[in-house]
Amino acid sequence: MSTTTEPAADAAPVKAGAAPPTNSANGRTPRSLGVQNLAGWLFSTPFLVLFTVFMAFPIVATLAMSFTDFGLRNVTDPLSAEFIGFENYTKLFGDEKFLKALFNTAYFVVIGVPLTIGAGLAAAVLLNSGIDRARTFFRVGFYAPVVTSIVAVAVVWTFVLDPSEGLIAGLASEVGLTTPDFLGSEALAMPSLILMAVWRNLGTVMVLFIAGLQAIPTDVREAARLDGASAWQEFRRITVPLVRPTMLYATVITTIGYLNVFEEPFVMTEGGPSNSTLTVSLNMYREGFNFFHMGYASAMAYVLFLVIMGITVLQLRLLKDNTK
Repeated sequence: MSTTTEPAADAAPVKAGAAPPTNSANGRTPRSLGVQNLAGWLFSTPFLVLFTVFMAFPIVATLAMSFTDFGLRNVTDPLSAEFIGFENYTKLFGDEKFLKALFNTAYFVVIGVPLTIGAGLAAAVLLNSGIDRARTFFRVGFYAPVVTSIVAVAVVWTFVLDPSEGLIAGLASEVGLTTPDFLGSEALAMPSLILMAVWRNLGTVMVLFIAGLQAIPTDVREAARLDGASAWQEFRRITVPLVRPTMLYATVITTIGYLNVFEEPFVMTEGGPSNSTLTVSLNMYREGFNFFHMGYASAMAYVLFLVIMGITVLQLRLLKDNTK
């Protein structure tokens, strides 16, 4: 007994020369999708080549170098460097200079980040609601240091803080006061660098907070004012909770930047006096390019990377819970 399968009544016959079937809702054929994917890879090839040569390869090479004794003698023959395992990493935590640099970096972050976030938020609140005239002028003024070369800013601040011919010394002498050596004092050098960093970076934080403040619905503020909330209560109960996602982002990027602080001590104090402003990045630069202990400097770089990654993950977990 044979059976035959009849075609469905509503099935349209396939005609000669008809378009090939499609496999997506937008009507694109597999061939057209393949052409688009190929075009995408071709357009991204320049970036991929540059990223591989100047980013990915150095990162991998630095990791491999951190397990070797790579030094000046290995420049002409990199493969002659000897594998020493975790010796560079264990040596770090017995190195008093590295531990001092780690402490200084932590000090810079612990004091600098809250000051920068607080100053940026205060400036954003004032410029968003408290100043009607010349608002654009003040916004540009606060943000101008961000787009100015850090080297130029550091040189200007070095002159400002100079105890004999600086701007502060000149103003102090007019009223009969003496000016301390801000950058030559172990107690004042790091606070001076932190003050300069806060002044330079609060513009970035201010712009982020202004965007967050402008996203707050006006009816929420109006309802609070109708209920008799004071300006402080409105700020504490409405503004701060609603800008916490912005605060999270600003805190993370500011912390990462301050953990990598290099230009300020390099230009203004060279790590002195008595290594009181020596940071991990500056110490790494010295070991790598002054003494050419590239393997040891590479280990410092990856320890700093792990510290940054750990602190960033911790911040995201702690602050993200408060933004829900």
